[in-house]
Amino acid sequence: MAVRREPGNWRKSSRSVNTSTCVEVGSTGGGAAVRDTKDRAAGYFTATGTQWSAFIGAVKADRFHG
Repeated sequence: MAVRREPGNWRKSSRSVNTSTCVEVGSTGGGAAVRDTKDRAAGYFTATGTQWSAFIGAVKADRFHG
């Protein structure tokens, strides 16, 4: 049985200092967790290290358009 580790070291992007619409990212040991800063009690979702790396790569490659 795997032991679930609670995310730690939550941090917000330095680019979202002057806005209230942002998310925080926390470390899970082998990946990342993401939560809404306005509703932290709602929980978070997690991604494996591989999934997180793929997501960050896609963001940096500008593959998401609003």
